[in-house]
Order: sequence, then structure tokens, then C-alpha cells
Amino acid sequence: MIKTVDKLAPGEKGVVKALGSFGAVRRHIIDMGITPGAVIIMRKTAPMGDPIEINVRGYELSIRKSEAQAISVEVSK
Repeated sequence: MIKTVDKLAPGEKGVVKALGSFGAVRRHIIDMGITPGAVIIMRKTAPMGDPIEINVRGYELSIRKSEAQAISVEVSK
């Protein structure tokens, strides 16, 4: 099943399939290590839903909800 990162539940993980952003935002996401094939584990969200804390490539990363909406992952059951 394909979801965007902002729709993942805490503890859920998925493999990055596509990045839906362009230009500087896309480059910023790639520079953080979020590339196709990387495994993302949702850790938690802030009380108001922004930012979102994820684990990617062994480190914790906080990203904006708008950035998370541009990252498509395949969730396995």
C-alpha cells in the first residue's frame, strides 16, 4: 500500500518510492538522506501535527508536514 509519510502511524515503516517535490525542496529532502529505497520509520508527531519525527538511515530527523506530504512510501503489512 502506498502512503505519504504524514499518513504513517507511529511505529509504522515504509520504503521510499517517490519524491513529489521539485527544485530546492527536493534537493533538501535528498540531502537529508531521504532517497528512493530508504526505509522510513515514523516516530511521532508534534501535538499540532507539525513537525513530524522520523527515523531514516539510523538517525532521528524532524521534517515539516509539507515535506512529509511529498514523500511517498510503500508500507508492507
